[in-house]
Amino acid sequence: MGSDRDTVPTARAVHLRVYQGMPPSDRVALAFAMTEDARRLTADGIRARHPEYDEALVRAAMRRVILGDALCRAVWPNTPLVAP
Repeated sequence: MGSDRDTVPTARAVHLRVYQGMPPSDRVALAFAMTEDARRLTADGIRARHPEYDEALVRAAMRRVILGDALCRAVWPNTPLVAP
């Protein structure tokens, strides 16, 4: 969930009650959906900032966002880092 800075306390309390009332399978499904939404928004942002990128470069930039520079360099040592 968001930090306390971006959600008023009453809305946060409502969110918590709704999430706590959901069956675990629904919470897992919601978590997966939110993750996919975040990945899609991140990729859309990369495409907006770098319209010249093909899908391979978008994926490489996404890896950098998700994994960080150190892990990207460790896994793909001979591949330059792509600006997100």
